[in-house]
Amino acid sequence: MATSKVTYLGDLRTSSIHLQSGSEIISDAPLDNNGKGEAFSPTDTVANGLASCMFTVMGIKAREMNVDFSGSTADVTKVMAAEPRRISEIHVSFEMKVEVDEKTKTILERTAMTCPIHFSLHPDIKRVIVFNWK
Repeated sequence: MATSKVTYLGDLRTSSIHLQSGSEIISDAPLDNNGKGEAFSPTDTVANGLASCMFTVMGIKAREMNVDFSGSTADVTKVMAAEPRRISEIHVSFEMKVEVDEKTKTILERTAMTCPIHFSLHPDIKRVIVFNWK
């Protein structure tokens, strides 16, 4: 069974529908690649997906440990390269809004690095991951 249905809307824009939930993501080509930059670009969603995935696996582990890091944020920066045009770097800077001991920090940080997107990205994509704890 398919996960999503993507429709090309024209003018370098797509609509992606998640078939299980019906939620929608609009993507737009970025300004530096002939687009309007009015929504996440496809490569933005890849970079953003890394941070979201890392938060998700950390959240699963944190729940097991009775740790709540709700309100924590991650700033994501995507760096593009040319010829061929591709993502060359993804920087994720986590601001963890919880006080925990060093052991818990280590467990959650190591868990984040096991997210499926982290393992799915091409090894040539440089990843700079920073955790800033409260």
